[in-house]
Amino acid sequence: MKRIIPAFLILALLFAGCNKTTTTTPTATPTPDAPAQFDTTVPTPSPIPVVIPDTVAVPEGGVQILLSDSGITVDGEAISVDSASAVYAANDIIYYEAGHDFTYGEGSAEDEHSADEAAAHTVVHITEAGTYRISGTLSLGQIAIDLGKEAEEDPSAVVNLVLDGADITCTVAPAVIFYNVYECGSTDEPAMLVDTSAAGANVFLADGSLNTVNGSHVARIYKSYTLSEDGSEVIDSKKLHKYDAAFYSKMSMNIHGSGKLDIIADNEGLDTELHLTINGGEINICSGNDGINTNEDGVSVTAINGGKLTIEVTGSTGEGDGIDSNGWLLINGGSVYAYACGFSMDSGIDADNGVYINGGTVVAAGNMLDRIQGNQTYATFSFANNQQGATSSYTLKNADGQAVISAAPLNNFSNLVVSDPALLPGTYSFWQNDTQLGGVVSAGGFVGGFGGGFGGGFGGMQPPEGFDGFEGEMPEGFDGDFPMAVYPAPEGNRPQGGFDEGFGMTPPEGFDGNFGGMQPPEGFDAEMPKGFGGDFGGRPDNFGDFYVDTLDTFSGEFVINAGSNSFSSVQILTDK
Repeated sequence: MKRIIPAFLILALLFAGCNKTTTTTPTATPTPDAPAQFDTTVPTPSPIPVVIPDTVAVPEGGVQILLSDSGITVDGEAISVDSASAVYAANDIIYYEAGHDFTYGEGSAEDEHSADEAAAHTVVHITEAGTYRISGTLSLGQIAIDLGKEAEEDPSAVVNLVLDGADITCTVAPAVIFYNVYECGSTDEPAMLVDTSAAGANVFLADGSLNTVNGSHVARIYKSYTLSEDGSEVIDSKKLHKYDAAFYSKMSMNIHGSGKLDIIADNEGLDTELHLTINGGEINICSGNDGINTNEDGVSVTAINGGKLTIEVTGSTGEGDGIDSNGWLLINGGSVYAYACGFSMDSGIDADNGVYINGGTVVAAGNMLDRIQGNQTYATFSFANNQQGATSSYTLKNADGQAVISAAPLNNFSNLVVSDPALLPGTYSFWQNDTQLGGVVSAGGFVGGFGGGFGGGFGGMQPPEGFDGFEGEMPEGFDGDFPMAVYPAPEGNRPQGGFDEGFGMTPPEGFDGNFGGMQPPEGFDAEMPKGFGGDFGGRPDNFGDFYVDTLDTFSGEFVINAGSNSFSSVQILTDK
């Protein structure tokens, strides 16, 4: 028996991208008295098991390292220059050196640095397990932890790095880097739930402390390479060095404590090569590319169990997700405010194996949506037109007119994800400052795709000429599993606690980066992906009211059900 297939599903199968289009205002009559009803036909998965580790206290004592441009001290004595010492200083920073040809590595001119610039940096080397408390200022330098190649297999090779009023700037490489410590994880059997409590890389943010890590990156440098037959290009290579973030770990890493950490990065902000667990602290990241990246494909787990995390991606590299896990992303508690690059097809929260919201407060804005599951109710809003960051707040009000969740994204966006223990089933109104918004529920709870998603006018995609919908059956073997989709998730246990807005971090004195309403980097003229559109998801000119006619009624009432809630074509109510 044939079924009527929603056109957006067929388009998702047919198009990898379509031509840019301009936005037209839909002509359907607004019906604010007709609430958008949530479609529960998609089965919900089983509850996700969540294990939140006990709070780990900031270690007392340890080796005291006081940074200063006039002289670094270790336990009150001038730092050693003997590489046999547990802590020593040297001018041997690893960086991408200028003056080489294409056989050196994959860096561009923007990644290169002169030998003089590199030599101006002092590297504080930590070579033995233990607790090290870092304070003071180092305006050209790096903290480098390396316990030797054998450390990866040694459970005792653990370093506790306590940041207690540290301010570290590095212009040629990461300002803090863990090379070799114990690796508690494995790439052999990928799993969504990992225990990183035994990790050799532990960062503690001392109570009441303010810490700043302002760093750069190291582009890929070849260890060996194979050239094409004519010798004009590298066709295969092995990596010697590549460190993308201002704060970088080659091993799994934990972050604990209640202090504050500001990370400023010309590329990515906070990276690990395997797993990352954030248990506490107030962490603010301003990055040119991904704010956080855990980068082992299909394996890495980023778990956020507590603390407060605010991420703004400036897009100085032309792109960037707020959080990007090449495996799983689990948000189990704390507060997460993640704002992707405002002019690229990136997400506030992104994970190859799935995003799971199990607790805490989540506000994520971008121009793409990834699949979201988990134990806590959440809502996704796909806007008909690009929203201007750093200019408006977006508020969900309950039936009594009380604000339940309020978000003020720092960057431009077309998709917004919100979740909080206070987001309970009920009828809500949605506001942009003092202006009421309306929207349409997405059929079956699906949302995704370019710009405003399938529901936001097909993200600017242009259907074939004369297209007016399809009648037919799904392709054989198709199970409805679209990439970048959002599925309903089950109701589960929710942590207690109120909503903490906590927006708008202040950069360290002298920082001249763009912290809101960002612009593409100078000279950036790359064409956006087909279907992107100048309005981040506006409707095609000749598309009329196809979407509204096909799915549900546009409404100023947003009915939130337990689990997943997806609304599209969001715009000012009176405009519709």
